[in-house]
Amino acid sequence: MRRFGGTDLSRVARPGRFVANAVFVTCVGNLLLLLAVARVVVGGDAPLPVDDVGVWIMLALVVTDGIHLGVTRRGMYVPGAIPSVAVTYALLIAHGWAPAALFLAVPVVISGLIRRDAAYRLIYITGHYALGLLAADAVLGVCGVRPRGGDVHTLTIAELPAVLLAGLVLVGVAQGAAWMLRASWRGVPTTTLAAEEIRVRIIANGALIGIAPLMAVVARANPWLLPLFVLPLHSLYRSTRVSFDREQLAHRDPLTGLPNRRLLLEHGEGVIRAAARDSRIALFLLDLHRFHEVNDTLGHLAGDRLLRQVGDRLLGVIGPGDTVARLGGDEFAVLVPELGSADAGSAQPGTDRPDKIAQAMARKIVEVLAEPFELDDLALDIEVSVGVAVFPDHARGMAGLLQYADVAMYLAKRLRSGVELYDPARDVNTRDKLLLLGDLRRALDVRQVELHYQPKVSFTTGRVDGCEALVRWRHPDRGYISPEVFVRLAEETGLMPRLTRYVVDEALSQVARWRGEGIDVPVAVNISARDIHAPAFADTVAAGLRRYGLPADALHLEITERVLFEEPQRAAGNLDALRELGVRLSLDDFGTGYSSFVHLRHIPVSEIKIDRSFVARLTVDEDDAAIVRSTVDLAHSLGLRVVAEGVEDDATWDRLRDLGCDSAQGWLIAGALPRDEATAWLARHGVGARMAPQRRPPDSPSHTERTRPLQNPTRVTG
Repeated sequence: MRRFGGTDLSRVARPGRFVANAVFVTCVGNLLLLLAVARVVVGGDAPLPVDDVGVWIMLALVVTDGIHLGVTRRGMYVPGAIPSVAVTYALLIAHGWAPAALFLAVPVVISGLIRRDAAYRLIYITGHYALGLLAADAVLGVCGVRPRGGDVHTLTIAELPAVLLAGLVLVGVAQGAAWMLRASWRGVPTTTLAAEEIRVRIIANGALIGIAPLMAVVARANPWLLPLFVLPLHSLYRSTRVSFDREQLAHRDPLTGLPNRRLLLEHGEGVIRAAARDSRIALFLLDLHRFHEVNDTLGHLAGDRLLRQVGDRLLGVIGPGDTVARLGGDEFAVLVPELGSADAGSAQPGTDRPDKIAQAMARKIVEVLAEPFELDDLALDIEVSVGVAVFPDHARGMAGLLQYADVAMYLAKRLRSGVELYDPARDVNTRDKLLLLGDLRRALDVRQVELHYQPKVSFTTGRVDGCEALVRWRHPDRGYISPEVFVRLAEETGLMPRLTRYVVDEALSQVARWRGEGIDVPVAVNISARDIHAPAFADTVAAGLRRYGLPADALHLEITERVLFEEPQRAAGNLDALRELGVRLSLDDFGTGYSSFVHLRHIPVSEIKIDRSFVARLTVDEDDAAIVRSTVDLAHSLGLRVVAEGVEDDATWDRLRDLGCDSAQGWLIAGALPRDEATAWLARHGVGARMAPQRRPPDSPSHTERTRPLQNPTRVTG
């Protein structure tokens, strides 16, 4: 690992510029200072005018300032607020730059020793102030403001503009050197860094430079009055510190010290403006899963410590020039300004495209954060989701990158995939999808969304034992909209609970009408994760049953396995309430998710539905047949009914019947029928009478109409 002084160069964005700046400022500034002092000593003169009382009082002031800066542990970290700058500039005006530079080294060394700063840092600070004082002295010399021989220079009003100009040069050279050093560390343009701090620094430094000429005059006229400057200098320091802290709060997260959203946006815009035409810039947005559980279990102080550890770990994994920010709560962001030059070792072989490099870097972050965190003698495992957006592929500004990374992050969180790259096709916030969402809301208001009903038939009795309600929408302008499109849109935008309430109400209304016509058949409705986690969902169902005067067994609710295993404790309350209400629960699409009969013992469902992916190959694949047979046997041993989905031919019907399956649903029996057609179908087949599945010739018009599968049929699911 390469190191320069105490600095790990692997953490520096532009190590060449960093080393060059540090060497030049440290060596040249301190060497010139030593040469100036040596020249005075060799000439037989003292480096300082020892017989001048004002000089000793100024020395006492800078010593006091150094002690104060060291004890408060803030001094050098508060931009431009070192009171010694005013004292030493006054000394420069009266006695020249060498005594001034020596005096300014005193508070730097004293405060650094108290804080135990590294020696190379103290030498660098001394050197960059020495260069600034030398440049100011040169300006004063050109303007004729210079002490001659051992005399003390007496400042006049006419010389004040030159003194102020030299003061600006002092600040510009000293601060400019520091800005260039820090800019090479962060990998940003010096102008970007200067723009972030110029307002605070120019006010503080301007005030100190404005006080210096007055101190020089007082030192000449009556040096015993110099201690009176302690109060205004300390007040300036305090006010500058408050202003600096306020700026830090505006740009930094107070808990972790990382940049906040505002600073990330400002810094990112600067990086984008400075980017080359073919540059790629990546933004990662991170969200910690179940962080609230840490706060609830261990307390908020423990949660704060965890967030600091996350920030430190992110700083340890990012590359030079990258930026880590905390956006609030448990959200962090990482800005990678030079994606194309990312470490090739971090990407997978053959994935040298910028988006692939970004995804590989994001996965590395996920892996690093997956390592246990030590907190209160506990090893905590934290899961994280990362959304990735790339400039200029996805957006040409930081606001757009942040928006699209947020979309990708929520997709990664919903899919539990860990990392997702922004994909416009999956973005629910596109203009077209937002328009469609508005149309869907209006369609629900005017009851334009319809329910179709697909019957289920019992193998043992041959009777219709229920219907499943499937949602359909025909847009007045766009025509038929696939449920896969608008159901997913509702789910991703928060409209899903309203859509489910609408479907439940429509289904209960239809059951009530059927009962009035002598058709007694329960209807099943699919519900989403948002519904089952809503505190009052069971009450909503109970209110609907009361409104239509229906018993609880008139409604069946179908849930997917994913609903159960996302925050199961929250789901358990509503599931138990629905069971107590008497509403029968079915586990839909069994076998496609986290299926386990061990879990089924603890879930209040009375029925499982075998997914069509197993049923479709039942007669040609013995493995699928074995899975179905085992599922039926084990479900029956637990007292559960089994329904097979996707039954489309006679052979499958016969095989399922032989395997002991309880009911079937599919195009062999009937497709999803509109309300009036479903009513006619149920009346024609006589609910409660024995029946066999329809077996029409393939060329029958009715067969063509009713048994042709829909493209991507989708239920109302979570």
